Amino acid sequence: MQENIWTSELNELDEVRAGFDRSRPVKFYDTTLRDGEQAVGIVFNPEEKFNIACGLADLGVGRIEAGFPRVSEADSQAVKRILEAGLDSEIWGFSRAVKGDLDALIDLGIKQTLIEISTSEVKMKAYGFDRKIVLQRVTDAIKHAVDKGLRVLFFPVDSTRSDLAYLQEVYARAIETGASEVAVVDTIGACAPEAAENLIRTVRQWIGPDMPLHFHGHNDFGLGTALAIAAVRGGADWVQGTVNGIGERAGNSDICEVALALSCLYDVPVDLDLSQARKVSALVQDAGNYRVDGWRPVVGENLFTRESGAVANQFHIPEAIEPYSAEIVSAPRRIVLGKKSGLSSIKLKVEELRLEVPEDQYSQLLADVKEQATAAGRLMTDDEFRQLVQASRAA
Repeated sequence: MQENIWTSELNELDEVRAGFDRSRPVKFYDTTLRDGEQAVGIVFNPEEKFNIACGLADLGVGRIEAGFPRVSEADSQAVKRILEAGLDSEIWGFSRAVKGDLDALIDLGIKQTLIEISTSEVKMKAYGFDRKIVLQRVTDAIKHAVDKGLRVLFFPVDSTRSDLAYLQEVYARAIETGASEVAVVDTIGACAPEAAENLIRTVRQWIGPDMPLHFHGHNDFGLGTALAIAAVRGGADWVQGTVNGIGERAGNSDICEVALALSCLYDVPVDLDLSQARKVSALVQDAGNYRVDGWRPVVGENLFTRESGAVANQFHIPEAIEPYSAEIVSAPRRIVLGKKSGLSSIKLKVEELRLEVPEDQYSQLLADVKEQATAAGRLMTDDEFRQLVQASRAA
């Protein structure tokens, strides 16, 4: 893939590349169907959840958090269907440190689950917990899950704002009781990337080198991707996030953005097939009845679309105007016509549409394109350009 990446040689400096374990790929745990659905106004029906799960499996996501069955019968139906589909991805459940939540997962036949509870003082106060209650709930929930044959990922909510001595105690209790994996959770995007990296390193020292360690980040300061990359540098094995970064408030870390940045900028192997990113992005957008910005990384409609004449003039050399090949994310490259077009834009569009137009007419066509596009306040469609060419012939 390296021949399709045209990033800066400065990325090869030791201080940029240092710290990453490149001996094995970073893995992705997707929570679009649970944490992503917490985005305001988003509701996925069971059919949509199933289709998204299939898309996530095609994307190469290692684990799919299928939902929170205790929320509704519809969620239970969705989780059951996803489980029965035999997807390549592992299907995980979500549970609070509550026996009823776990029993709902057990009844559906789920074999692995995330168990969450808050560990920061402010969150404990909000729930009416104290440190003793949290430790007891962690013990009871994980013991119940393990006794029923579930594999457990312990998920301390608001880890990044928790007292570190207490957080260490809770991790130790969770592991002692039977949790086989743990996460560092930046619940409200409150960490700087450097702080997240430092906390991951600290937790890694607590739990040892072999236990799988996850990072779950949010994008409240526009740093969701940077946080995940920092966490990987710090020693995280798994990045948790969502498709399109969908989620509560400013959303979650976007798993496709993280995978693209790790592989293209840091040469870190990832377990994700980015050629499927735009397909699954569209599934989530359609199901959620929303659209991402055209300039959004990885999946934006306009990433490889050129209107500017100055840029169109370089279109024949992709590496002059793009940091990576459109092939990596299976995106089309195209020229569009509008206010900012130039003579190169006209030439490329004429060639694309296989129109017979003498070059001495390009200047007038460009003037007409600019006038009409500016008056309409939008791009000119291909059909409108064909009509323009036809009119110029008749004149």
